[in-house]
Amino acid sequence: MKGVFGFLGLAAAAIALALLVGSNDANLTLFWQPYRIDLSFNLALFGLLLLFLLLHLALRALALLRSLPQQAQRWRVLQLERTALTSVLDALAQHYAGRYVRAQSAARLALAQLEQLGEHHFPGREQAQLLAQLLQAESAHELGNTEARDRALAAALAGPTVSWGSEARAGLSLRAAAWALEQQDAATAAHWLADLPQGAGRRIHALRLRLRLARLQQDHPAAIELVRLLAKHRAYSAQASASLLRGLVLDTLRAARDPATLLQAWRELEPAERAMPELALAALEQWDRLGEGGDAVDALPGARRWLEESLQLGWGRYASLDADLRRRWLLRLEAELPRLGSDWLAQIEQAQQRQPADAGLQYLAGQAYLQRQLWGKAATLLGQASSQLTDPELARRCWRGLARLAEERGDAEAAQAAWKKAALI
Repeated sequence: MKGVFGFLGLAAAAIALALLVGSNDANLTLFWQPYRIDLSFNLALFGLLLLFLLLHLALRALALLRSLPQQAQRWRVLQLERTALTSVLDALAQHYAGRYVRAQSAARLALAQLEQLGEHHFPGREQAQLLAQLLQAESAHELGNTEARDRALAAALAGPTVSWGSEARAGLSLRAAAWALEQQDAATAAHWLADLPQGAGRRIHALRLRLRLARLQQDHPAAIELVRLLAKHRAYSAQASASLLRGLVLDTLRAARDPATLLQAWRELEPAERAMPELALAALEQWDRLGEGGDAVDALPGARRWLEESLQLGWGRYASLDADLRRRWLLRLEAELPRLGSDWLAQIEQAQQRQPADAGLQYLAGQAYLQRQLWGKAATLLGQASSQLTDPELARRCWRGLARLAEERGDAEAAQAAWKKAALI
């Protein structure tokens, strides 16, 4: 359709031109004393058009000649822009390739080329300058040159303000905090993290840096809160979050210096965390290590209830624990036997009867009977467990129990043999 209209337009122009040229009734007379020139109107018209065209072309040529210096200057500036950006990209590639000296050289070259541009501004100049300075600082940090790194960082912070200046400053603060954490400089890292805007401080990367800082400062409660927040944002997998949280809670419990602090730290845990048998066991072991457990149980409100609930937690999940946790829970329960009520003896007896082949339950039941002077049952179960226990500590304690039973019976020879076996394990 466009071709048809174009053809019609061309035909109309041809007809109009033919009518104009074909009709030559008018004349144009030019007087230049003593001359007279008669021209047809069409010829005069075409002459004027040709003269206008030649004048226009001459003016365009003159303007082009006059603009040659400006075009040469623009070309040089454009070449500098391209060269500077190429140098920045080269610095980036060299840095990620681990060639930090070459990366520093390329970054310095890019900054020098940008400096040659003077006041000329092009889109992305500030970003390119900031990236070159950051790469220079990163490479200096990798080379251990902290002075050069700090100079490049200061230059980047003192650079021109751009539309994304707050984001650029936040990025520089995050990198500076990461460098300080790598050097175990908690005070400097805390300064840079405190310098972050409120929005940037809630980003996942900033939260991870705050977690590293809290662990460096051994601020376990803050680290636990940060891990919970990161887990909520899915910054870590569920398994990694649980492992991190478990380690931090263990550090918090082991850092308690008195029973009240330990009990308070336990109460601050979330229900899902208090349901972990390994954490409950660590809390009980720390309670025992503090050396005031017996007196504090009655002195601290809620301590006895916590102790019962913690023991019940481990006991209820005994079958799902691994071998090491089972061994530690058996030793913990054995240590608590003198303070446990008679209902515990029934629970232990029922568990042992449900799993008669479990040497650990045989051992625990035997020790429980021994504590309550039920010599016959204790001797039977400890004797069965002594030949099946593979853990040296449990086996040693088992033979010690058999030695005491033999002494109670007055069998000195059997007691001596049991003490000897306990000593040799």
